[in-house]
Amino acid sequence: MTSAPTNPYEVPPYQVQPLISSVLERGAPTAGASPQVTCAQAIGSEIYVGCSNGELLRFALQVDDPDKLESYCLLSRQVVPGGKPIDEIVLVPCASKALVLCDRQIHFYTTPSLDPIPAIKPVRNVIAFAVDHQHLSRPVPSASDPPANIAPVEFCVIKRSNVALYMLHCRADKLIYQKDMPLPQGATLARRSGHSLCIADKTNYCMIDLEKASLIELFPLSQVPDSSVVVKPCITIINDWEFLINSWTGENTIGIFVNGNGDPVRGTMEWPAHPISVCLDYPYLTTLLPNSTVEIHLLEDQSIKQVVSAPPTSRPTSPPIDGQPRPILGGRIGLANSLSGFMVPSSERSDKMRKTSVPLQRGAPVAAAV
Repeated sequence: MTSAPTNPYEVPPYQVQPLISSVLERGAPTAGASPQVTCAQAIGSEIYVGCSNGELLRFALQVDDPDKLESYCLLSRQVVPGGKPIDEIVLVPCASKALVLCDRQIHFYTTPSLDPIPAIKPVRNVIAFAVDHQHLSRPVPSASDPPANIAPVEFCVIKRSNVALYMLHCRADKLIYQKDMPLPQGATLARRSGHSLCIADKTNYCMIDLEKASLIELFPLSQVPDSSVVVKPCITIINDWEFLINSWTGENTIGIFVNGNGDPVRGTMEWPAHPISVCLDYPYLTTLLPNSTVEIHLLEDQSIKQVVSAPPTSRPTSPPIDGQPRPILGGRIGLANSLSGFMVPSSERSDKMRKTSVPLQRGAPVAAAV
């Protein structure tokens, strides 16, 4: 069950468009259990897919036939060392790099080629990591920009009992360790913007000031006094100084907007079930719910504008973890946000396009009068 739009748009802002019909069938055969898609990211005309067998796939939009619609085709494949499931892919457009989390290690690749960077050793013992959102939002340098002008990219690594800060110098392919801060309670999820690091530990959301090395507790993941209930944390960066965190009440989930100081701002969001994932596509917030529907809210007033229903062939769900059903591996596992956008082939209105002959006249060009 999901909410219905209270003031739906006459023309809905979103529609479902398949991009890759069969990701795994195009991959290499693997012995044992069939591999599954575990994560994905897209940028421009490229889609990067991580799999449960450690494969990292790169798809690109190509035209095989001028009379057919463009389609995404598999161009390259890498197997992350160890062959374990890939947990997360973070694309850094301004540096042409991809950071891949697999088996508690961050591996570094160049994009779009997906070549490993031998000069940078993997960062180990990683629970979670967060690349500075302000750096992820930087524009891609133009070909005329000198390499020396490409600024370093900063990110945080959450380990068992501390936060480690790193700086990636993209021009020299060099990773520099900056410092670490104690984090006795640990964390399972982190999002960073500037010197503000929003984290979730086993029970609470917290805000860390990386400059002052201070921590403030915000809200609980679950407001139900039951330690047996497991709620998946969710942190969404809204802008350079604002975060959205989700808290389960026992009957629904509320979304609370906080700034980098941990102070509440705006209004609050509300969902009938605990979201699997939330993405910002300004001015909209898109939310994947356990029943596989996607709710579209307008950020400015938090009103719901559209509900994208699950297709009839949706996969079954596994036992609930927070009082709500959740998809099994192979169903809808999450939403992936693309800060720099990506291309979608579409045949919409193609029936109105026709080839036509244009008569050309030979003759000497006529000089324009000045």
